[in-house]
Amino acid sequence: MGEELSTVFKALGHPIRRKILDILKSSPKTTGELNEYFPEVTRYAIMKHLNLLEEGNLVVVRREGKYRRNFLNAVPLQEMHDRWVGKYMQSTSNSLLNLRSVITENGGRKAMEKNNQFQIEQEIFIQAPREEVYEALTNRVEDWWEFRLAPKGVTSQFTFDAVPGGQFKEMWGGKAGAVWGNVYYVNAPEEIRLFGHLGMQGAVNSAYTYRLLEKNGGTLLQLSHTASGVIQEHWEQEHTKGWQYLLGTLLKNYVEKNDK
Repeated sequence: MGEELSTVFKALGHPIRRKILDILKSSPKTTGELNEYFPEVTRYAIMKHLNLLEEGNLVVVRREGKYRRNFLNAVPLQEMHDRWVGKYMQSTSNSLLNLRSVITENGGRKAMEKNNQFQIEQEIFIQAPREEVYEALTNRVEDWWEFRLAPKGVTSQFTFDAVPGGQFKEMWGGKAGAVWGNVYYVNAPEEIRLFGHLGMQGAVNSAYTYRLLEKNGGTLLQLSHTASGVIQEHWEQEHTKGWQYLLGTLLKNYVEKNDK
């Protein structure tokens, strides 16, 4: 953890790199698009800054043809918050979807974003073998997955059948329940793909993928989540924060604690 945080602090140590993160917070950008924000800086210098941010795991790069698209990965910042801030204050906002407040307070209806899609890319490093991380993501999800769709006060159980055609679902009260994801691709323990609304309402297509790479004696977990359709304005931000908390805090802590 100390070495990881040192790399993060180094990545945050230059104002241009901090500005790049501010820009990517709004939306992913290609390297060329980022360069336009800094007319006084060469493209080569921007590339060096991006490489340092990537080494600090604060930027995730996805290749799209000949372009390099850069995404903010806020998980390391969440880990810093958890270490120095989170344990000293009561959390009031850790929720993947804030489903009940959206449905009951807002009627599930808010203004739609100008864009009708979003894409979330995150990476976290877990100090544990890939097989153990995969096992926790699937067969042991009940042990760490915190968010529930069951009515308040009702106990529910999670199961994750990690085979093509299987489901990641929550059940309560006999026959009541919800499907969080339908599995359509499995290559254990390297990758698993699912589609599911994850609490979003209405005409929405949503899919998410876990990729697990062996790295430095541990596992680099890559999350990709895309959604399109009638996207409400708060959904991207809430899912981004929710994934950070679920994977960067709950899953990471659960696996690393049990691996000791």
